[in-house]
Amino acid sequence: MNNNINQKVIPNHIVLLPDGNRRWAKQRGLPSIRGHLAGYENIVKFTHYCKNRGVKILTAFGFSAENWNRPKEEIKYLMGLLENGFKNELKKYNHKENDYNLLGKEVKLRIIGQKERLPSSLQKVIKKLEDLTKNNKDFVLNLAVSYSGKWDILNAVRKIVSEKIPPQEITENTFENYLSTSNLPEPDLVIRAGGEQRISNFLLWQTAYSELYFSPKYWPDFNEKDFDEALKEYALRQRRFGK
Repeated sequence: MNNNINQKVIPNHIVLLPDGNRRWAKQRGLPSIRGHLAGYENIVKFTHYCKNRGVKILTAFGFSAENWNRPKEEIKYLMGLLENGFKNELKKYNHKENDYNLLGKEVKLRIIGQKERLPSSLQKVIKKLEDLTKNNKDFVLNLAVSYSGKWDILNAVRKIVSEKIPPQEITENTFENYLSTSNLPEPDLVIRAGGEQRISNFLLWQTAYSELYFSPKYWPDFNEKDFDEALKEYALRQRRFGK
């Protein structure tokens, strides 16, 4: 852990947009799938960076609803990458000697998004992991798969309408209970790698007052030192929440 970071202002909930995997691969003359693999491996590392610094919740963008428009071979590879990665997590879960796996006894995994659109075999693995880790409390990992912020909001509206809740009883707190991140605090810090400076339809409601940090580095190159730089800048921010 970097001792120069003020532990009193470590964000409780971090949102990650790990962008630039394909551009990272192209820059090196590699196929795009190599970039996705490198990106997945870096998310594993980043999860450990967060846990080691006292962050309690990480919500990472894994695959957006818009990504279904990408080439079929790329989508097939990404779904396979997730499924194989999750299967490996199931195998390693009870072995403490595997220090650098994604999950552990203390991590609760939640997949947020349109899970019904995923391959059935991937859905089964996800359910097993979510059931296996549901009682873990030290760290929450939300992985957004087939997710969009607009879908999340519309889905919440549909649920509220279906339950026939009177309009006058719908408050912000009520609405938040129907989002995919229900029961979790709002994000404190959004980190986006890859050089782009936008939210890209991710957690639109939840990040209304989150601090934003953009890195020019492609995600596979984003390392522990870069993370500490983001935390240092966050520590300097004054969060007023519109007051």
